[in-house]
This record gives sequence, structure tokens and C-alpha cells, in this order.
Amino acid sequence: MDVSQDRAHRAWRVAGRIARLSDNLIPIGPWGIGLDGVLAWVPGANTLYSVGAGGLLIYEAIGAKASAYTLLRMGLYLTANSALTEIPVIGWAMDTLFRGHLMAARALQKDIERRFGPAEMPPEWRRGRGAQRQAVQVAG
Repeated sequence: MDVSQDRAHRAWRVAGRIARLSDNLIPIGPWGIGLDGVLAWVPGANTLYSVGAGGLLIYEAIGAKASAYTLLRMGLYLTANSALTEIPVIGWAMDTLFRGHLMAARALQKDIERRFGPAEMPPEWRRGRGAQRQAVQVAG
């Protein structure tokens, strides 16, 4: 059964939301911290969130019929991200900085864009660092 463009683009948007929530809720320069980074310091919650968000990304990738290569890449990013949560303090610090959910989400989004073209970006995603920079340029 083939996947529709609407279903694939829904997966693209879900992946973007997970990436933003997990790894880019609070932008810090070119970097960012999200729930995954904050929960990295809470034993148990860190693994639960990491595996849950990763599982949702894989579910969306399967629903969008992502390529085997994309699924493998996503699996590697998510496994590394979840494995870091098992190492106290040093692993938690590394997990705070490692953006595994974001990397997996981008891999899925690129796969979808390659097959179906770019999805329409939700309006709330257009506000942010780029919009702020544009406002500063207009004002300056």
C-alpha cells in the first residue's frame, strides 16, 4: 500500500514538533535545549521520555514508509540518545547536548521531502529566531 502525500506531510510535521519539543524548546544561539535535555537530569523520567519520543518518531517513519536507510539512521540516533541517559552525571550532561531526536526527525523529514516535496510549515514555526532577525533588520 502506498502512502499519501497528506499522510507523509503529517509525519513531517509530527517529526518537527517532536524535534522542537525534545531538543529546541529554548534556543541558545545555534543550539537549544528541550525536554530531553532537561529530563536528562531526572533518572527514570529521562529514559521514559527519550524512548517514548523516539518510539513516536519511528512510528511516524513507518507510517510514512521511510526508506530502510532512514529508519536505520533514525534508530542509531535514538539508541545513542537513550543510551546516554543510563550513564549518571556525565551521560546526563552529554544527553543534554546531544540532539538525537532532532537528528532523527530531520532524517525523516529529508526522506519525506525527497519523495513528496516539502510540507507546508505550520504558522507558529515561522515565528522564532528567523522572524526575530528579520524584524531587527527591518528596524535597523
